[in-house]
Amino acid sequence: MNDNQVAGFWIRLGANILDGLIIGFPLSIIAGIITGDYENEPISNLIYALYGLLVPVYWNGYTIGKRICRIRIRKFDFLEPPGIGTMLLRNLVAGIVYALTLGIGIIVSIFMVALREDKRSLHDFIAGTEVVHD
Repeated sequence: MNDNQVAGFWIRLGANILDGLIIGFPLSIIAGIITGDYENEPISNLIYALYGLLVPVYWNGYTIGKRICRIRIRKFDFLEPPGIGTMLLRNLVAGIVYALTLGIGIIVSIFMVALREDKRSLHDFIAGTEVVHD
C-alpha cells in the first residue's frame, strides 16, 4: 500500500484490539497475580498508558498492534514519526478532552475516522497526526 494512504476505522480498531490482547491483557493478569486485584489495578493501567505513549516515539510510530496491521502514526505536516510532545498531546490531552465531554468526543472521533476522507480523529487534530498504511 502507498505510504500516503490513510488508515480507516476498522484497521485502527483491529490494531487497538491486538494491543489490548497482546499487551494489556497479559499486563492485567500479571498485575492481578502480584497484587490480588484483577479488576482495578493501577500499575498495569499506568504501564499500558506508558506503552501507548512511548512505544510509538521509539518505534517509528508503531505499537505492536499497529505493526501487525501494517499501520503507523506519523506527524501530519512533516510526515515523520511522532515525538514525545506529539504523543502527549495525542494521548493525554485528547484523553482529557474525551473525559470532559463524557465520552461524546470518542463517539465524534469514531464518526470522523469512519466518514472523513482524511480519516483523522479528534486526537489526530489535537496532536497534528494521522495514521497511515505502510
